[in-house]
Parts: sequence; structure tokens; C-alpha cells
Amino acid sequence: MTKQMSGSPFLKPFFLKTPVRVVTPRQQRRHTLPASEFRNLTPQDAISVFEIEREAFVSVSGESPLTLDEVLNFLGQCPELSLGWFEEGQLVAFIIGSGWHKERLSQEAMTQHVPDTPTVHIHVLSVHRHCRQQGKGSILLWRYLQYLRCMPGLRRALLICEDFLVPFYLKAGFKEKGPSEISVSNMQFQEMEYMVNGQVYARRNSGC
Repeated sequence: MTKQMSGSPFLKPFFLKTPVRVVTPRQQRRHTLPASEFRNLTPQDAISVFEIEREAFVSVSGESPLTLDEVLNFLGQCPELSLGWFEEGQLVAFIIGSGWHKERLSQEAMTQHVPDTPTVHIHVLSVHRHCRQQGKGSILLWRYLQYLRCMPGLRRALLICEDFLVPFYLKAGFKEKGPSEISVSNMQFQEMEYMVNGQVYARRNSGC
């Protein structure tokens, strides 16, 4: 059995294979949500996004990449540059991006969206704590990069990450651009670049 999914004018329909199972009459009567769905995020998803992000990052670095107001701002201005993974209606992982117009990311890029540009700045990729170590981060990133390839005019994606995450993004097809000029609470980052028209990486579980 397959279910057709599509979450955006740019997202081509894809099919999720689900195992055949016996359904009891009681289960048939119960309203069920899609087992798995990928779609663009909306401002209505902001609270769920922020709760997952805060738990994932504050415990490690003491800082959230985005405040709740910034999440609301980006999901209001450029929801098409976000992607959420929902299981039975619950958000389990997400990516938030915005437009950028310069060769390298600067401190301004952390809070600005520049529309109609060929570069996407990926602000954050985060997975719910109960869904980590299952490869969901790498699967969602693969979906997102495929999605960007369907958007007219987009040529590349940029992001910053800590050193320990560089191998994860290299495996995804990103290249290192060198140390970033951006710092947060004295934390240093590497800037990574992905050419949208380049080769898309093979999906693998990365433990993210």
C-alpha cells in the first residue's frame, strides 16, 4: 500500500510505503492521521519548533539558534524555505531556512531574510529528543536538498556548524568554506556550502 504526499507547489508528490497489517473494526472506526508526512512549516508550528530546538541546543551550547520571535518571523516571511517531518500529526524534525544575498554568511544573516536570492541560509536542523539516533536528521536533510533542487533560481545552500558536525554535512554533499565570521557566546563555527545543482548524496543513517 502506498500513500501519496505533497506539501507545497514545489514539492513533487512522493510515496511512502507502509507495511500491510490487519486492521480491527475498532481501529477502522478511529480517525487516523498520516503515518508520515513532509510539508512546509507555518507560524502555527512555531511553538513545536521552538520547543524541539530549545531542548536540542540549550542543553549542549546554552543557546538556541533562533528565538521564538525569529522562528515566527521566518515562518511568516519564507515558509517555503522550511520543511517539517510529521509522524501521526506530531512534529519530529525540521529545517528552517531563509534567503541570503552575499557570498559568505555574516552576523546579519542570522536574523534577516532576503527574498528572491539564489542562496538559502539553513539556520537550524533539529530532531525531537525521542527520535534521535534513528537517522532522521540525514533523511530530512536529503529531502530538503532534493526539495531545493525543484525551486527555480536557487543555486546553493549555506550554513554554519560546529567542528564536530562537519563530517555529517560533508557526507551530505556540503563543502567547507572555512571558518565563519559569525560567533555566538564565544562559540566558533565552520561555514559549509552545498551547490544545489551538484550531485545529491546517497541517503544514509548518520546517527544525527
